[in-house]
Amino acid sequence: MKALVMAGGRGSNMAPFSATRPNPMIPVAGQYVIDHIITLLKGAGINDINIVVGHRKEKMRAHLSESTPQGVSVHFVDQGKPEGIGKAILKARDRFSPGENILLVYADTMTTNNIFSVAMQSFGLSNEPTAAICLTESGEKYGNVYLDSGTKITKIIEKPGKKEGLGNYVLAGVFVLPFRFFEFLDKAGADMEKALKSVIKNTNLHAAIWDGDWLDMAYPWDILTANKSIMDTWSSAEVHQSVTISGSALKGPVRISEGVEIMPGAVMEGPAYIGPGSFIGHNVLIRPYTCIGANSVIGHGSELKNCVIFPGARVGRSCFIGDSVIGEGVSLGAGVMTINHRIDQSPVRVKVNKTAMETGLAKLGAFIGDGAVVGALNSIAAGTVIEAARSIDHNCSVR
Repeated sequence: MKALVMAGGRGSNMAPFSATRPNPMIPVAGQYVIDHIITLLKGAGINDINIVVGHRKEKMRAHLSESTPQGVSVHFVDQGKPEGIGKAILKARDRFSPGENILLVYADTMTTNNIFSVAMQSFGLSNEPTAAICLTESGEKYGNVYLDSGTKITKIIEKPGKKEGLGNYVLAGVFVLPFRFFEFLDKAGADMEKALKSVIKNTNLHAAIWDGDWLDMAYPWDILTANKSIMDTWSSAEVHQSVTISGSALKGPVRISEGVEIMPGAVMEGPAYIGPGSFIGHNVLIRPYTCIGANSVIGHGSELKNCVIFPGARVGRSCFIGDSVIGEGVSLGAGVMTINHRIDQSPVRVKVNKTAMETGLAKLGAFIGDGAVVGALNSIAAGTVIEAARSIDHNCSVR
């Protein structure tokens, strides 16, 4: 069976990071989302993977051309002008043959365990089209499904909004579908909901019930949730043989990659990850759920807590980075502070596409886009979004 991974959407709600990269090229727990998906697909026995690309496609092409796992064949399908997921799926029709079944995967969802294996096992039992479904607290955001007593899907509402009587289960973004699904899509005018309803009407659509963790990577704070979920599965420390931890302390499952340089006095509390070629200065405190990307620099005396730092970032001395996401190549001057809570301890709001969104989180810091520069001694308010490549001057008392 071949996989078709849908990774071409812009995902504008993931700003500021979506401005410079496709969402599957966001790093969590030491690897990009697309790498995590490919690893799970390989674990499920899928070695032929077709990826539909669009927004910032060159970034994914360049990365996978260098880092595709051995034994896996990756092919790219350019979706062209974005016209919805149905049209994007149809662009990949030539990659499949009549009689084949297709493992269709949405690349903006994350699980720690292998949801693809579960979907394929369920398909193997019925030998009929299958959709993975799961429970979520926000059913109005996703395609709702209704089941009969035999776990066959009888009804789908793709975008239910806040309608009354929502189903308990939602589509989890993983399907096993026959080649004939392309025909259903054609007849439905590339409308995904109508095409799935045709599957229900003309054949059957079985439900593969997923009871593991499941996250839709829709907003920038979801990066922190995904990072924590994966790190929570780590049970032991892994330190590359090239790394020396003389004069530093390591506690819990900390993963330290090749070529990392750690100065005396640093304290690292797991779970945490330090990417290859990074530098950790004297007396740095790395607290749980910190992910530091490759070739990053963390200056003397800085403290990092529950944050994801993309590759090539530079954090100056005496900074505090908490509950934040820092983009690729970002430069933070000495003494930069990310404030990670409101003074009244109420949930933090984040502005997404000019709309203030309720996150429901009492602790949340900043989201700083790729290539931004923040001068020394700046304090960044909770929930602040700083656009990619923006430059903020030093907070000098004398100018």
